[in-house]
Amino acid sequence: MRSLKLLLCWISFLTLSISISASSDDQFTLDGTVLELTDSNFDSAISTFDCIFVDFYAPWCGHCKRLNPELDAAAPILAKLKQPIVIAKLNADKYSRLARKIEIDAFPTLMLYNHGVPMEYYGPRKADLLVRYLKKFVAPDVAVLESDSTVKEFVEDAGTFFPVFIGFGLNESIISGLGRKYKKKAWFAVSKEVSEDTMVSYDFDKAPALVANHPTYNEHSVFYGPFEDGFLEEFVKQSFLPLILPINHDTLKLLKDDERKIVLTIVEDETHESLEKLYKALRAAAHANRDLVFGYVGVKQFEEFVDSFHVDKKTNLPKIVVWDGDEEYDQVTGIETITQEEDHLTQVSRFLEGYREGRTEKKKINGPSFMGFINSMIGIRSVYILVFLVAVIMMLRSLGQVEEPTGVRTATAVRERVDQATTVPEDESSEHKPSDKKED
Repeated sequence: MRSLKLLLCWISFLTLSISISASSDDQFTLDGTVLELTDSNFDSAISTFDCIFVDFYAPWCGHCKRLNPELDAAAPILAKLKQPIVIAKLNADKYSRLARKIEIDAFPTLMLYNHGVPMEYYGPRKADLLVRYLKKFVAPDVAVLESDSTVKEFVEDAGTFFPVFIGFGLNESIISGLGRKYKKKAWFAVSKEVSEDTMVSYDFDKAPALVANHPTYNEHSVFYGPFEDGFLEEFVKQSFLPLILPINHDTLKLLKDDERKIVLTIVEDETHESLEKLYKALRAAAHANRDLVFGYVGVKQFEEFVDSFHVDKKTNLPKIVVWDGDEEYDQVTGIETITQEEDHLTQVSRFLEGYREGRTEKKKINGPSFMGFINSMIGIRSVYILVFLVAVIMMLRSLGQVEEPTGVRTATAVRERVDQATTVPEDESSEHKPSDKKED
């Protein structure tokens, strides 16, 4: 009798568990649309889905409104992945208690919950780029490819936003650590098959080899070893950037995470056909000097940046310097410009020789530091609004009429969010802008 009662208790318990689980799943319609979360179903959604991307928004926020169609376009694509990613949104202005609990202080705030573990997202927000970026979080650190056809499929699926590293004749364990460490920045794979057709397609002549492709810049390079003592990681880190990098708002963010100094060539118009020989010379020099980043920028394309290197209408261009990536740059004595009268590669080589021998003059940039350029990308209108609000609060506090509202973040908090917002590459229209609860 006692055994029968125990059995009935277990049956009741299992029935209740199944009922609860079913009711939890039934409240979400998984049809590729963006889920609308509330304070009552938020915890259930986070625990139900292995990977869920949540947009914490406010109805009045202009950035949030522009983001909505991008999420609607991305949701059905991400829902069809082998390991689906669910997109959801929560009105953090309406459910403010929940928002405060998880420390939402700007709109929109984007969070990726991977098996319940939250991580704030600062990547691109255009639908196609958002899909490619999020796919990396459910992909293995290192994909194991069985044949030529799977290599081709892997490269096609990876898209053009991130560099791709494929080890041919390499054991997965050799690059597994790099795959984990740099998962947010690149795709990693090893191929078990090393056929002659593959070697021709990916332009390497022996194995083992690590092939690096950067589709964005049409860059290709091969590493034949040694595969230990940090040499492999150094190659991977250097391959995140092309041999010569066009300097603009987006690529400045990439340079933020690179510790190398930048050989910067300033030209009048970086698209002019007459500069082809100069770019070839810079590429050749970059091949032989991988401890430096080689970049170029046009006055016509990025005048406010170029002005920082004391370039004006009287400056002879192209001008070449070595920039530390922040507030100082080195000018090599006697070699300030690249002339048309002499071979470009000879001049660049002489410049690098002078730099390495210390025949330089150190100068301060004219204007904001590197971080100043990054910070300027939050939008000048937002800066004016923030400065105005802070000024009003300080004036009223000095008169003893009002205390500082708890909802207004300090300038330090704004700088911290801007620093965080520049940790990954993203398109110009998708910058994560610090925002108080006020529409731009």
